[in-house]
Amino acid sequence: MNPFRILICAGEVSGDMHAAALMRALRSRIGGPVEFRGFGGDAMKAGGAELLYHTDRIAIMGVTPVIKNLPFLLGMISHMKREILAWKPDLVLTVDYPGMNLRLAEFAHGHGFKTVHYICPQVWAWHRSRIPKIARYLDLLLCIFPFEPALFRATPLKAVFAGHPLVDRAAESRAAPPAALPWQGRCRVALLPGSRTSEITRILPRLLASAVLLEQKLGGDCAFLIPAPTPKMRALGEAAAAAAPVKPRHLAFVDGQARQVLLQAQAAAVASGTATLEACLMRCPTVLVYTASTITYLAARLLVKGVRHLGLANIIAGKEVMPELLQHDFTPERLAGQLHRYLTDEDLRAVTLRELDATNALLGSGNASGRAAEAIIAELGLS
Repeated sequence: MNPFRILICAGEVSGDMHAAALMRALRSRIGGPVEFRGFGGDAMKAGGAELLYHTDRIAIMGVTPVIKNLPFLLGMISHMKREILAWKPDLVLTVDYPGMNLRLAEFAHGHGFKTVHYICPQVWAWHRSRIPKIARYLDLLLCIFPFEPALFRATPLKAVFAGHPLVDRAAESRAAPPAALPWQGRCRVALLPGSRTSEITRILPRLLASAVLLEQKLGGDCAFLIPAPTPKMRALGEAAAAAAPVKPRHLAFVDGQARQVLLQAQAAAVASGTATLEACLMRCPTVLVYTASTITYLAARLLVKGVRHLGLANIIAGKEVMPELLQHDFTPERLAGQLHRYLTDEDLRAVTLRELDATNALLGSGNASGRAAEAIIAELGLS
């Protein structure tokens, strides 16, 4: 029997993890050998995917970084289009990373290939006018937020809410034995500066300056952990910390284990992105932080319409369950002040935990990858 071929594409660390879980679910449901090829990260590689590009190189965000890397990105798109035509996959499965992945899906669909996209683009924030176009070149859209399928109701595209894949990962982390982590203080604070080079270099110095102020407020009895998603990101973070003008006494990096770090932490400062939702699922009182180049920030302000919050947990909840410190509001003083309140105000902490629990209940009951795989199998007529 010829293997069932799936071209699978994930451009960031979070997408790599979701893609790897979906790969496992598909293997268990397709009655025969399956080959995966495309681009992604370490989780997909460990799951047996042949990677043509790694997330270390392609996780690029922001106007300036994209322009700087444009020749590489255009070359990558051309290569992947040639790969689709040469390899002739039975399915082109794109996971998040919409800027590039939807272009590949459009190309593949135009050449007669079956296309499925996992993790709905944030059209509720970025140009709802894109909805009809997306519906024309996807055969199936797998959504991870409950309000997303309704956005495509007026189109012929089948959009399915599968639940959020992080619900399962969070349950696994809570059920696992506690990880031995190098905390060296009574007050435990997680610092997550992001998974992109530009984020780490911009955000980490402010996090470290805030940690120093928090140490002073708490008499020095603090421990700070930074979970690094990849060895490359750990090396970059350690270099940025070494060059920072100030840093706390008890600071350590750990490889991966972000959810365990958040589970054990009493408070966290997290760069906007999927990690903020992980913090919510781990029931860790969190301050969402972000800063970007002026060009990127102004472009985002112009493009994002009708969304009051940046953080995913806040968008799902419909209110601010995580304070947001963005751009010029993201100062060491403000961040240290909010973290100090989480660590010392028991009433605030109790209210925050209740709000996080209510938000988590909206994300589904689990088995998102299984539900997504079943929807794909049904769409392909393999059931």
